[in-house]
Amino acid sequence: MATRLARDGADVAITYQRDERRAGDVVEVIKATGRRAVAMRVDSADTAEVAKAVDRVAEEFGRLDILVSNAGEFAVGPFEDLTAADFERTMNVNVRAPFLATQAAVRHMAAGGRIITIGSNVAERVVFPGFGLYATSKAALTGLTKALGRELGGRAITVNLVNPGPTDTELNPADGPNAATINGHTALGHFAVPEDIAATVAFLAGPDGRYVTGASLAVDGGFNI
Repeated sequence: MATRLARDGADVAITYQRDERRAGDVVEVIKATGRRAVAMRVDSADTAEVAKAVDRVAEEFGRLDILVSNAGEFAVGPFEDLTAADFERTMNVNVRAPFLATQAAVRHMAAGGRIITIGSNVAERVVFPGFGLYATSKAALTGLTKALGRELGGRAITVNLVNPGPTDTELNPADGPNAATINGHTALGHFAVPEDIAATVAFLAGPDGRYVTGASLAVDGGFNI
């Protein structure tokens, strides 16, 4: 998403929690496109860090037009085994962080601003056991998106939610042990690649997405049909 937005003409700030080297690699890719880039270490479970990061980006770049909230906590397991700590961290990262990041961002945004949050297809359809906490956290983003779409519409700021389905990443590889089962739940029969999700984000962030707000867009290969 970061490199796609840069190719489309955006200066981009990214956050990372642990892997400074890989974040630096992304920054170099963005800079190679001729755009400005910065990487900041942020723990999305930390209230103060999230808001400060947004404020820093606005100050460093001189403006803020687009916010993409995509950090995620993936705590799954039998419902009765999930702990209060699991609940707190999942809700902090998956719900509170986008809420606070958006709150900070809109203070800097002018008309035409874009708020885009990354949810999950399991917010609408849960076909595997053990997803009670994760699905709860992602479902909350639908309400936030609709409410803010209405509230910020008068300022010409759009607010949208992208719900990816199975996507080929290190945490969920397309050749992993559960891939065949997961593919069987999609209409297209295969995983997305990260570029598929990035393309939807780029559409919503760009001029062609100016009349879309309060929407939840499934990019899931037909998983939720």
